[in-house]
Amino acid sequence: MNLLSVENIAKSYGIRTLFKEVSFGLADGDRVALVARNGAGKSTLLNILSGKDQSDTGKVSIRKGLSIGVLQQDPQFDLDKTVIETVLEGEAEVSKLVREYELLLEQSEHDLSADLQAKLHDAMERMTELNAWDHETEVKTLLSKLGFIEVSQKVATLSGGQRKRLALAQLLIAEPELLILDEPTNHLDIDMIEWLEGYLTSRNLTILLVTHDRYFLDRVCQRIIEIDKETLFNYDGDFPYFIERKAEREEQEASTLEKSRNLYRRELIWVRKMPRARGTKQKARTDAFDKVAEKAKGRAPEEELKLVVKMSRMGGKIIEMIHVHKSFGDKLILKDFDYTFKKGEKIGIVGKNGVGKSTLLNAIMGLEPIDSGKIQAGETIVFGYYSQTGMIGQDEKRVIEVIKDIAEFFPLADGTKMSAAQMLQRFLFSPQTQFSYVSSLSGGERRRLYLLTVLMKNPNFLILDEPTNDLDILTLGILEDFLLDFAGCVIIVSHDRYFMDKLVDHLFVFEGDGIVKDFPGNYSQWREKPSNARILSRELENVTSEKAAEKKLQEVNKKTSFSELNVSNLALKKKPTFKEKFEFDSLEKDIPSLEKEKIEITEKLGTSIDHSEISKLSERFAIVEAELELKSMRWLEMSELMQG
Repeated sequence: MNLLSVENIAKSYGIRTLFKEVSFGLADGDRVALVARNGAGKSTLLNILSGKDQSDTGKVSIRKGLSIGVLQQDPQFDLDKTVIETVLEGEAEVSKLVREYELLLEQSEHDLSADLQAKLHDAMERMTELNAWDHETEVKTLLSKLGFIEVSQKVATLSGGQRKRLALAQLLIAEPELLILDEPTNHLDIDMIEWLEGYLTSRNLTILLVTHDRYFLDRVCQRIIEIDKETLFNYDGDFPYFIERKAEREEQEASTLEKSRNLYRRELIWVRKMPRARGTKQKARTDAFDKVAEKAKGRAPEEELKLVVKMSRMGGKIIEMIHVHKSFGDKLILKDFDYTFKKGEKIGIVGKNGVGKSTLLNAIMGLEPIDSGKIQAGETIVFGYYSQTGMIGQDEKRVIEVIKDIAEFFPLADGTKMSAAQMLQRFLFSPQTQFSYVSSLSGGERRRLYLLTVLMKNPNFLILDEPTNDLDILTLGILEDFLLDFAGCVIIVSHDRYFMDKLVDHLFVFEGDGIVKDFPGNYSQWREKPSNARILSRELENVTSEKAAEKKLQEVNKKTSFSELNVSNLALKKKPTFKEKFEFDSLEKDIPSLEKEKIEITEKLGTSIDHSEISKLSERFAIVEAELELKSMRWLEMSELMQG
């Protein structure tokens, strides 16, 4: 039985039809991706399913009592609340208790009154009764995975990306039966994305999501549904299967359409020559003509986005960065960074959020001053900067006006020129859309228009900061093909691993503390490289002083392309305390017990047919798995100490 069923729904805005006769269902445990071009109605369909919008026709049936969690692109919060208050807002008794305990604990730092201490003691007892201590740990672990270390931080102080991550944390902690996720990987760094993949696939969740991240789609989803030409198509397979079957379908549609049009032309000639007095056979042929005409008026496969622009001539000298230093206060971004760019190279930049990736881009373009060193750009260099912020202050302009502000006509690579209207048509903006206001465009359409404004300046050095956000998967493929053939230089900052793997020749790896290493390969090759931590641990087996440890670390860094450890965080060997030994012994007993219980639950889930029992087993499985993960991580930390 489906948790959610969609039957023949349709949605239009004025004369524009987004989709019609859409039907599909979601059963318990389904993980489904929704794919469509920007502006085809993905977000609208999600809004209909979540109750924020209504379809024009058809119906959506939801199982009674089903809890649905929705991740929106623009989450709204009470700005005066803290991160932990927001995450636990409106949840079950255990979550409310954890929130109460957190507040009392925070107050106790400044208030030592007997009354407050009594309340804190009472809250601690109730936490024990409800087994809420593990819940608190799970919540804080999940928040830390999404980049929240200070849980008492006010929401008002968070950036837009942090608020999106907070909405995701709130949703995951609530554990609804059905998750509806609109671009869940936006504003997550690569480590967070990989953690989220594991989280979603290790639990018995029902998921419908929209994502541009093809690796994420492949690893999380089992099925793909596509809205194309107002119709929904179903693909029971992964992303490569979807691409293959879609190509076959479009080829078949094009062939059928051409046959119908040829038949229509022949029948049209007959109808025009037909005598006025119609016999029975003539009437039947006329009726058949009407059906042929209807088929012949069908839509051909949509025209694809065409990225063909003229690149400005690039001279011999491109950009040299010589002993560049850059800091913000005490935070070191670049330390003695040297690099000479070469024509045609494509460089990816990776590193955690906040390490200075965007600062490097701004410094290269001269938008951010450096503290010392030199950045010298060749005279022929023309930058094309595609930033995360996108277009600013253009909402009240019409689409055509945005392009005409740059130029009325644009030179192409083949020597011809094209008008602003023709260029917009090539970028899939219909004549009707060209005279719409920018404010009326979908998020993806705005990003596509922004991309056009960048390329229209004929750059030879492209800097792309998160270019994949809000672009649909099909448009991304075309952008990738354009960049592969682009003869100039390209720097890419992206959390889209598929995009990076397909394009970059090598990586700048931001390791923190001003260290940026050059890795000769793409993202997946970098992730597969042997860990320096393992190499270093072997090298440090007989090291007994911090000075010797620092020297050994420098030697290891010279041999390898990136570092996972910092000497300042390196603890020299010490003997464990009695308390630490007791904790380690307890972990060694608890972990096998939890592993055994996990196996038993898995076996029961495979044989049970009772719905209520399956629900209870699934809940216990999630608890056991979370506890096992936490204790295993702690065991790894403790095991190093025990070997000291």
